Parts: sequence; structure tokens; C-alpha cells
Amino acid sequence: MFRRFRAGAAVLAAVLVAGPFAPAAQAQQSGKVLRVALVQEIDHLNPFLASFASSTMIGRMTWEFLTLPSAEDNTPSPGLATSWTTSDDKLTWTYQIRQGLKWSDGQPVTAKDAAFTFNRIMTDEKAQEANGTYVENFASVTAPDDHTLVIRTKAPQASMTAIDVPIVPEHVWAGIGDMNDAKTDSVPVVGVGDGPFLITEYRPNELVRLKANPDYWRGKAKYDELQFISYKNADAAVNALRNDEVDLVNRLTATQFDQLKHESGIAVNQATGRRYRELLINPGAQNAAHQPIGDGNPALKDVRVRKAIAQAIDPQTLIDKVLGGYGQLGGGLVPAAFPLYHWEPAPDQRYKFDQAAAAAALDAAGYRTGPGGTRVGPDGKPLELRLLGRASEDFAQRGSDYIVSWLGGLGIKVTKQLVSDNEVQDRTDNGDYDLAFSGWGTSPDPDYVLSKQTCAALPATSGSSSSASLFCDAEFDSLYQRESTELDQTKRADLVKQAQARYYDQVPSLVLDYDNPLEAYRSDRFTSFPKQPANTGNIMEQSGYWSFYGAVPAEGGGGGGGLPAGAWVAIGAAVVVVVVIGGVTASRRRKSADDQE
Repeated sequence: MFRRFRAGAAVLAAVLVAGPFAPAAQAQQSGKVLRVALVQEIDHLNPFLASFASSTMIGRMTWEFLTLPSAEDNTPSPGLATSWTTSDDKLTWTYQIRQGLKWSDGQPVTAKDAAFTFNRIMTDEKAQEANGTYVENFASVTAPDDHTLVIRTKAPQASMTAIDVPIVPEHVWAGIGDMNDAKTDSVPVVGVGDGPFLITEYRPNELVRLKANPDYWRGKAKYDELQFISYKNADAAVNALRNDEVDLVNRLTATQFDQLKHESGIAVNQATGRRYRELLINPGAQNAAHQPIGDGNPALKDVRVRKAIAQAIDPQTLIDKVLGGYGQLGGGLVPAAFPLYHWEPAPDQRYKFDQAAAAAALDAAGYRTGPGGTRVGPDGKPLELRLLGRASEDFAQRGSDYIVSWLGGLGIKVTKQLVSDNEVQDRTDNGDYDLAFSGWGTSPDPDYVLSKQTCAALPATSGSSSSASLFCDAEFDSLYQRESTELDQTKRADLVKQAQARYYDQVPSLVLDYDNPLEAYRSDRFTSFPKQPANTGNIMEQSGYWSFYGAVPAEGGGGGGGLPAGAWVAIGAAVVVVVVIGGVTASRRRKSADDQE
């Protein structure tokens, strides 16, 4: 899921090292290796805290989920649960847990592990950081026996086949008293898994290492290792692809994608995106007790000001000029990739790029042009805003210039602040922003992304937010509560669309576009990757582990070239090394560059 670009916690610092990626440093290893460029930092391996897409995708590989969206069409498919039923009153869900599974340390996987996972999130505030919204409506979770999980809800819950929570081993995590303890990111804790890949080594700021799980219930992957090599920017990652230093790259710019289309030994993929890209407009950050937090400009509490800003921005120009046309005009919070729940504003509802209308709206709100051309509010203070974005992101680098120019023409002085991924996250969590580029990688079920906009998602304390936009609105909350308990799919879809319409009208953020993910891979080393959805979807950052688990090495390709165990290789001043051996796919709780983004 992509808040933020979401799209929660301390992120691995970029480690810059000098010198070229020397062929001599690429010590050959036995087994087949898939090397993936990562253009995003990592926050946590602890699945209760992991927020960034780069982090949650490792969790998807390491621990099974009850169910997961299918590779074919995103419909719920079996995972740890082989089947599920619900009671007549829709308040009790019973899951049959797959038999014969074992954790990598030899202990059996049982329903008690699932019950422990959910109960820990329900009772431990710190464990709620990543996935707390999934269990807010749970009344109880029990395991009557090793192969039966029973979840009772307070009210009917429409998302019970889409609970995107990794199930962890109770015998390991029950001994963790404090979720913020550094050992929760250590191999002895995170290395015990039952997924398609297992973490075997972790060096903060250097590498994470996984191996293919030989005992995985679906069967071992067709290769042995996956290396994620993290680069500071997409240019460095593309150069590595061309130099046969990595096998797969995503988050390409339009220019890079168009160039790679014609290069020998490289295949490209333009996918239907599940991410939305947005401009956050601080609506008056507050905590759960409705006390102000952060340092956002108070003028943005006025919805008239937020609407005027939306009118002064031209998302289509950003799509055409910054994304090279590889995107779809934004609207609601659910991308067009999920048509059942996708909402588009009617032509007369959509914010149209109209500087004159925006200026008139600001005049009417009491923000008139003052000396020097800068607008001044009713309090006599100039309307000056900060625009926050990720320095590593091409869209933020180039798109910020358009925003500064458009709002400057309106008499709003905007100062760009392009900083590291983790500083963007920290500041948006704390409400220390006026405008910020963000986004979210959404799941097929809309409940999660909508829940992140509710009053219940506001932080208990500054910096602890699981809210996507620090938005709190009674009408939106009412629509969310109704959709989340409506099991009739047609009625639910209508409520989901009404909730998105309300969000759009109140403008805590402006959804700019739905990106077309642009990816490229070494077709001379890997012949195919499963896409999600089939044929039209993306390879990286899926709602499951299908692409990396199902990757097919080319005959004679995909072997060697990986970093040997414990290696730390100098790969250029623009490069950060994070190595993952095994396989990865993506989710986004929030702020991946997800995720949150």
C-alpha cells in the first residue's frame, strides 16, 4: 500500500561509498541469483512496525498471510488459511489453517500463531503501528485447536478476506516485550519464517540477506538468492542495469523507460498502477485528542484555501511533462486499476486548472494581494508555504518547480524543501509541513486506504501517526463506517465512492495521478516474472509475492554475480547497498517513496 512515496519509523541511513562497481568485487556464488535495484530506503524488518514498501515487501516474503490477492485478478486466494466461512450474523469468521507447515526453526505453524499475532496488535499500542486498523473492529481472536482460527468482530467487517497482516511465530515474538527494541530487527527474531524466503543476515545500512525456503509449502523458488542493491537515484540504478550489475529496476522515469525499450538484452514493462500520487495539503494537523500538532500554516485549515490551491495546479501538465505521459489523471483514493471501487469526479466536480478562479476564491476567503504581490491573510500574515518532497525522487525534483510557479502566480510564495525519505516521513507524521508530495500503493480492498483518512487514525502523540493525511471529518467517518460493515458488494462500492467524493471535496490532499509503473529487467538472465494482475500488472511492488517467487531464470542465466555472504562492496558514490537474498514483493502501509511511496 504507497503512503508514502507513503507511503512508520527510523529508516536505514544512506551509506555513500566511493569507487566503481568493480567486476572483481562481484564474487561468483553457487546457485542462481536475482539482483534487484532498490531506489528507496528501509525503515524496519519488524513486521509490526515496517511501513516503507521496501520493508513490507521483505515481510511478504518472510511470513505467510491468512489470504492474499491472487496474481490473476487480485481476488482473495488461500495462504496460511485454506478456507474460511462466516456465521449467519456475519460477526464470526472461521479460518481453516493449513496443516503440516513448519517454521524455519522446525516448530509447527499453527492457528495459535495467528491468534497471537492479532491479539498482540489488539493489545500492544506499539504493535499497532503498521497494521492496527485491520483489527480495530475485532472483538476477540482465538484458536480452539491448532488448525482453526476464529475471529469475532464487533460489527460486520467487509475486509475479512483481505487482512494484510503477516503472521509471525508466537514462540519467537512472545518474548519481545518492547516493539521498539533493536533486537526486533535482528536475524534471531526476523529470521524465523514460513514464507518463500528466509532472512539470514542483516547489517543496518548495508544489507539484508534472504535465502529461498527449501521447505516452502508451494515449493522452492526456481532460483536461490535475490539481491536488492539500493541506489540513491534511478539514474544510478539504470546504469547498473545496463552494466549487468542488477537484473531488475522499477520506478523508472519516462526518459529512462523510452531509452531502455530499444536496448539489447533488456525487456520493459509498463503496468496498470495501483498507486496514487498526491499533494498533501495540511488540513490542520491534530492528535487523537483533537489538540493541534505540528507547524502547518493555519491558513490551510480553511477548506476554501485548500480548494483554491487545487484549482491553481494542473495535474495533466505534471503527467505530460514530468511523467512523460505515463500516468492517468487522478481523482479518488482508489486507482482505476480497481474499477469496482474507483471513483472519478464528474466534469463539473473536478478541480479545473483556472488561475483566475483560484485568485477570486482566495479574495473571497480574505486572502488578498499585498505589497510585493504576496497574498496576506485576515490576520495580516503573508501566505507563504513550504513544499516538502523526497530529494531522491525525480517527480519531486521536477514537479516542485511547477507547483512553485503556479502558486507563485497566485501570490502564494512557496519554498521547496527536498530532503531524505525518512525526514519526509518524520515531518509528515508530526504535521510539520504545509504541502508535501506523497502517495499510496493501495490494496485491492479499499478498506485500508480509507481507514487511513479517518479520525481514528490520528496519532495519540505527535509522530505516532498512522493517518495518511491527518484528516478528520465526521461525514467521511460515517461513510467509512458504513462501507466497512456492508457485505453487499454493490452497496459497498457505492459507499466507497461516496467517501472518496467527500475526501475530494474537503481536499486534505489532491490526488494528482495514478502512475503507470515503469520497469525493466535483464531478459538475458530472467525470461519472465508473473505480473499482478496477469498480463497488465506490475512486477515489483505487488500485493503478494508472486513476481519474485515465480521468476524464471534464463537458460544459463541468473547464476552467480551475487554478493558473497558478509560482503560489503563499494559500488559508487550514488549507491547504497541493501542486499536481499530470496524474493520480494511490495505493499504499502504508508509513505513509500510506498508505500508510502
